Amino acid sequence: MNVYDTVNQLAEEIKQSEEYVNFKTAKQAINSMGEYKTKIEEFEKARYEEQLNTIQNGKTDEQAMSRIQNLYQELIEIPEIKKYFDAEFKFNILLGDVNKIISEAVKDVIT
Repeated sequence: MNVYDTVNQLAEEIKQSEEYVNFKTAKQAINSMGEYKTKIEEFEKARYEEQLNTIQNGKTDEQAMSRIQNLYQELIEIPEIKKYFDAEFKFNILLGDVNKIISEAVKDVIT
């Protein structure tokens, strides 16, 4: 089996994983609820802008971070949005773990 066959098999297994299925289901549910989708997009935009600001300025804007944290607290009180964030988090852990395993396997040539 060559590397590309293995990667394609891994991709299929990821798509069948509980983490992927749960995240896809939660995302579809959110996308069908326009108001919730908009709230998440606004949150993601604010978080992204603050990350960009921190990278560019080398420091965090405490007021912006407080606003983002407050917005997050409001959002997770909505069960559907909490389910979405939880599923997204678990899926990202899965992808991170896969990436870590691959990186560890080839670290001798990339360091």
